[in-house]
Amino acid sequence: MSYELLRPGLVAPLCITWELTSACNFQCIHCLSSSGERAPDELTLEECKGILDDLAEMKVFYINVGGGEPLLRGDFFDIAQYSLEKGIDFQVSTNGALLGEAVVRRIADMPGLRVQVSLDGADPATNDAIRGQGSYRKAREGLELLAGYGIDFSINCVLTRFGFLQLDALCDLARSYGARLRVSRLRPSGRGEGKWRLLRPTGEQNILFYHWLRSHPDVLTGDSFFFLSALGQELDGLGMCGAGRITCCLTPNGDVYPCAFLIWPQFWAGNVRQKPLSVMWRDAPIFRKLRLYEVEACQGCPHFPSCHGGCIAASFFATGSLGNPDPECVGSLSFDERTA
Repeated sequence: MSYELLRPGLVAPLCITWELTSACNFQCIHCLSSSGERAPDELTLEECKGILDDLAEMKVFYINVGGGEPLLRGDFFDIAQYSLEKGIDFQVSTNGALLGEAVVRRIADMPGLRVQVSLDGADPATNDAIRGQGSYRKAREGLELLAGYGIDFSINCVLTRFGFLQLDALCDLARSYGARLRVSRLRPSGRGEGKWRLLRPTGEQNILFYHWLRSHPDVLTGDSFFFLSALGQELDGLGMCGAGRITCCLTPNGDVYPCAFLIWPQFWAGNVRQKPLSVMWRDAPIFRKLRLYEVEACQGCPHFPSCHGGCIAASFFATGSLGNPDPECVGSLSFDERTA
C-alpha cells in the first residue's frame, strides 16, 4: 500500500500492542515501559474479555502482548484462549524465564498462540549486561523446551552497539531451532531513555545494518528500521510510522496511546473503562492529529518519500519535539558515507 493511502489511517487497526501487565521478574536497562511492579489498577479478566469483544467487532487481525512479563498474569492463558476464540491472532513476547515444562505444554495445546522470546546477545556476557544476570541461561532453557514441543516461535533482539556484532550468531541460533530472528530498534523511552546514548548503534553500524538486512530477507523487523530506507533501496514492510494509523497501544490499566513508545500524557487517547477502543480509534484527537502529521523539519528533503521522517517517538524523547528529524537520520549523509 502507498504512503498516501495509509497516511489517513485505516477504519480499524490491523494490530494492537497490549502491555498486559507492568509486573516483571527482570529489570532490563532498556525497558520501554520501565516495568517492574504490577499496576494497582490493572485490568481484570472480565475487562480484558470486553476489550477483546470490541477488537473482534472491529476485525483487528492480531494482538502483540508484552509487558512487563505477560506470563506473570495468572489469567494469561484465559485471555489468550478468549482472543483465539474470537478469531484474533495472539502473540506473546516473553523474557523466557517462566517457560517451564508446564507452561510450554499449555502453549503447545494452543496452536494459534505465537511466542517471541527476547535475547539481546548471542552469549551470556552481552545479553546479561542488558537483561540481568542469568537471563541468557533462562531464555535458552525456554527456547529448548519450545523447540522440543515443536512450537513455532521467534527470537527478538533489541539492536544495540554491543549486540550488533552478534547478529550473524543470533541468526544462526534462531535457525538452529527452526525459528526466525526479529530485530527491534532501541528507542529512548522508559528506562531506555537514560541508556539510549550508551546503547544505541553507531552511525556506521546503522549503515552496515541496512546492508545486512538487505542480505537477510528472512529476518523480521516489524518496520522498526524504515528510517534506514533513506540509504537507498527501501526496506521491506510498511515503510512509515503506523502509530494511530494501523496500530495503537493498550496499557495494563486500559489507557490507550498511538504506540508503545509514545506513552506520555500529551499522546493519551483515553481509557477503555470510559470509552471503547473502537470509539477512540475513530474520534480521539491525538489519532486524528497523527494521521495528518508530517515531520516539519523533513519537508523538502529528497529522502522523505523513503523514510517519511523516521520514528516520531525517537524524535520526541531525544529532542523534545515531534517536528525534528529522527535522531538517527541517515538522509543527510554524503553518498560515500551512505554506501560505506
